[in-house]
Amino acid sequence: MSGKIFVWLLITVLLITVSFGEAQQAKKIPRLGVLAGGSPSSDSTRLQAFRQGLQELGWLEGQNIVIVYRYAEGRLDRLNKLAVELISSRVDIIIAQAPAAVRAAKSGSSTIPIVMAHGGDPVAQGFVASLARPGGNITGLSNFSAELSGKRLELLREAFPNVSRVAVIWNPDAPGPVLSFKELEIAAKALKVPLEPLQVRGPNDFEGAFQAARERAGSLVVIQDVVTVAHLKQIVELTAVHRLPAIYMEKEWAEAGGLMSYGVNQSDLHRRAAIYVDKILKGAKPADLPVEQPTKFEMVINLKTAKQIGLTIPPNVLARADKVIR
Repeated sequence: MSGKIFVWLLITVLLITVSFGEAQQAKKIPRLGVLAGGSPSSDSTRLQAFRQGLQELGWLEGQNIVIVYRYAEGRLDRLNKLAVELISSRVDIIIAQAPAAVRAAKSGSSTIPIVMAHGGDPVAQGFVASLARPGGNITGLSNFSAELSGKRLELLREAFPNVSRVAVIWNPDAPGPVLSFKELEIAAKALKVPLEPLQVRGPNDFEGAFQAARERAGSLVVIQDVVTVAHLKQIVELTAVHRLPAIYMEKEWAEAGGLMSYGVNQSDLHRRAAIYVDKILKGAKPADLPVEQPTKFEMVINLKTAKQIGLTIPPNVLARADKVIR
């Protein structure tokens, strides 16, 4: 009898232990850390697309998943600290919104999975070994497309054939813009378009850069990074004040009052980043998930802005736009 009681007690203890373990596991809700270079307002559209992607896969913020946000507000020097904060808060995955954020997350951890919402050229920047076989703890989306630099110059020249020199606003301290500027130089040489590079590291540099752009060039290309995106409205306003024909890298600029934009659909990249999160939470390793490239590109023209600064967009250029703001 005592033997039967012992067996019964042992089974009871095991059942209680298993049930308790299962209950604890069921209560564990995955934690995502979003590391963004901009602000809640400047990044709202992209993050909305990311949350929508998660929702489509059955992940609901505040219900079966927690998302912790950290914003650098356009200050590159804050990203490393914010990455450490996310790591200390025990997030399961870090979603890095831009190359500078990827670099900060990478420097903070070599084990926590890092998903690039857009990672520029991740191979050239040393984030992954290759697109097909990332290796390490980083995977996600690349938004680097070298031919886009040449395309933007072509569009500027086609829209404004009398412009002979193009000013370039860019941040030499950010990894993404450094690569983008090199590609722009290659494209400009092929197209025989002289460039006027104007470096900006923060908002205090904007006014001087735009004054120089008006004096030395007839049009403008803005290479974006966390600094310029965080001050998007200020840059668009300065461009209008100096009456410069300008082209930007993403549609958000044209929607905010910029003249033209041509580039990758960032909302699509962020929506697709949710797929990587889903796979990793279900057991996949970042090292085994190939980095994907952009598939959606868009050109936006703001005719309202063109009219305000006294510019005319040729019909053949207008016809190529995916969206025209009137």
